[in-house]
Amino acid sequence: MPLPPVPGRLFCFGLGFSATALAHRLASAGWHVAGTCRTAEKAAALRARGIEAHVFAPGHPLDPAALTGTTHLLDSVPPTATGDVVLAALTPEILALPDLRWVGYLSTTGVYGNQDGGWVDESAPVQPATERGQARAVAEAQWMALHDAHGLPVHRFRLPGIYGPGRSALDQMRAGTARRVDKKGQMFSRIHIHDLGSAVMASMTAPNPGAIYNVADDHPCPSPEVVAYAAQLLGVEPPPLVPFEQAALSPMATSFYGENKRIANARIKAELGVSLRYPSYREGLDDQLAAERAAGRT
Repeated sequence: MPLPPVPGRLFCFGLGFSATALAHRLASAGWHVAGTCRTAEKAAALRARGIEAHVFAPGHPLDPAALTGTTHLLDSVPPTATGDVVLAALTPEILALPDLRWVGYLSTTGVYGNQDGGWVDESAPVQPATERGQARAVAEAQWMALHDAHGLPVHRFRLPGIYGPGRSALDQMRAGTARRVDKKGQMFSRIHIHDLGSAVMASMTAPNPGAIYNVADDHPCPSPEVVAYAAQLLGVEPPPLVPFEQAALSPMATSFYGENKRIANARIKAELGVSLRYPSYREGLDDQLAAERAAGRT
């Protein structure tokens, strides 16, 4: 693995599952970490865990002074149909940051659209098929316009499904929400939250403004396979296979099955030196369960 980035000040727009995990890793390495969330209650909880948190939400603008001293900026806020909400609110303030060395935008592999199960690398055209993918493509283009016009050091990370402790097939099995939907030939890629953080940190160590990185593991597969493995680890029967046509999925869930592709990850290995701790869901789920048992939580 590459060396960790030299400590600075990371500001995360959108302290959700992914950004909060990264923030804690960097804070433990001596970084000053700050960011935004949508409610005062969550901000208070994040501050109690050592993260400088600010509320940024509709009707609650961010005081630009919160960005003072930022050297690295990460944006994981979901866009609207018109694009990125961070840029809509704070473009002049971001461009004026004197010490900004790196910007990361967490996008989605949904910008590639459907590939009928084929492999997709970063050279593939952007042709989103869903409203979510289209919004991400617009937001990516807005960030890149600032890179092209002002030299903003933007890096795009295109992500499949993100999982990890608290958000995995093990957790879904325990909650009774796991399903095995069977659609012939359907493939999904995924990435463990730890490996996502490692890829982002590697980019921070070796910036390459304008770069695009697919951040995915080595093992695209049908989702029923993952659920069955989680059930095996827990020693319970998996939920039954349900044909896609009979699954009665929500419109959002149905849209995920409209895109079938395998995400290639060679660039994060060759360019960033990333070595995946969890090359497939098996290692990720094995490790989660072992950690839970060691902590006496199972």
